[in-house]
Amino acid sequence: MTIAKSVLLFRILAAYGGVFIAGSLAWGVVFDGFRPDRWDVVGSMVCLAGVAVIMFTPRDAG
Repeated sequence: MTIAKSVLLFRILAAYGGVFIAGSLAWGVVFDGFRPDRWDVVGSMVCLAGVAVIMFTPRDAG
């Protein structure tokens, strides 16, 4: 594996982690009847914002 491919892999794994956290919270709401408090929702939104930064920030091709 080249360094460029491993950097992409790490970005994908980090983004997956953020989506996993938000998805777990949604799963708890839909299937387990969990009622998140505002900090659960804020934390999930922070994770998804981090995913957006990781995936969509322009980078040098360099």
